[in-house]
Amino acid sequence: MRRVVITGAGVVSPIGQEITCFTDAMLEGRSGLRLLGAIPEVGLEPLVVGPVDFDPTRHFSRPQAKQLDRVAQFALVAAREAVRGAGLELAEAERDRAGIYWGTGLGGAGTLEEGYIQLYREKTGRGRPLSVVMSMNNAAAAQISMELGLRGPSQTISNACASSAMAIGEGLRAIRRGDAEVMIVGGGEALLTPAIMRGWQMMGTLARTDADDPARSCKPFAADRSGLVLAEGAVALILEDAERARRRGAPILAELAGYGSSTDAVHISKPDAAGQVRAMRAALADAGLDPAEIGYVNAHGTATEVGDAVETQALRQLFGAAVPPVSSTKAVHGHLMGAAGAVEFLAAILALRLGILPPTAHLDHPDPLCDLDYITDGAREVKDLNAILSNSFAFGGSNAVLVARRYS
Repeated sequence: MRRVVITGAGVVSPIGQEITCFTDAMLEGRSGLRLLGAIPEVGLEPLVVGPVDFDPTRHFSRPQAKQLDRVAQFALVAAREAVRGAGLELAEAERDRAGIYWGTGLGGAGTLEEGYIQLYREKTGRGRPLSVVMSMNNAAAAQISMELGLRGPSQTISNACASSAMAIGEGLRAIRRGDAEVMIVGGGEALLTPAIMRGWQMMGTLARTDADDPARSCKPFAADRSGLVLAEGAVALILEDAERARRRGAPILAELAGYGSSTDAVHISKPDAAGQVRAMRAALADAGLDPAEIGYVNAHGTATEVGDAVETQALRQLFGAAVPPVSSTKAVHGHLMGAAGAVEFLAAILALRLGILPPTAHLDHPDPLCDLDYITDGAREVKDLNAILSNSFAFGGSNAVLVARRYS
């Protein structure tokens, strides 16, 4: 079976718009969350979000930026960084063997909402002529493929919070099958629009604002956790056939060793431990690893009351009494929805490469129902970290788990 390695990575996130900044903030537990004021016309109350301070003029000409939804802008910037980091140059004959699998929950949400505002509230009858192709879920993948000349397989996966983790896993399978030698994988999300944020508020799943410090409002696994924090951004990874990467002397960040997925088939929004365990076991079997070989778990860890307790239960069922160190980096970058799996897998890869585990920030008050080692005392240096596991568990009961290990 072909081995698949990760040779490049790029990120646009609330805690950094390139890998070095992202890494520093993640390991320091430095939050990118902040309080957003009310928007009375849609009934939006103040809430904490994870926005990206993004200037499109740094990356695109004005005409180009006007033809790209924010989610596609994020995706292109992340992909460019990943390609640079990998030193990836594709010969003309190789482009048919290079593809893209991308994940997103809501695609071009900003363009879509703007169009509805013009149609129903402003009643102008006008809109962007390119609104359809800007808002469609596969727009980001299409823009990346056109800019980089990728003519191989292409898929856009939309499975809520598991979208980008599934895109990464399916990219692994595409190379293993021989469908491609190079795949750009990952995901993006830009859903901080008034209507979407109000919809989430009405669900009652968002975190209450921490009165002392809004940046500390997301508290995974803590007794005083109160919900998730919506965020935006994108992560792109370069996957390559290991032999190809070795021949060209590419930098190898890690080996993407396993992928597992499952469906709960229980509830549209309440997670199920049995379904999560099935996905984790499938990923480990795919990687040919035993649970005891995993040295770190990047948890889905949304900071919801039920979700964190169920994931803790699932980890106990899989690992028994020997659960490895666990953390949720959502505490500092928030929940990137369709991009969540990719940004958290990136965090786990960086931990593997550096031998430093990121902390679960803001966990000051332990919950008896969440009794694992969540790395609460700052980043932790570890020796002999050889394999990691990253969880993504979505509404709809869609579960995706990724396993990476050091490449040798």
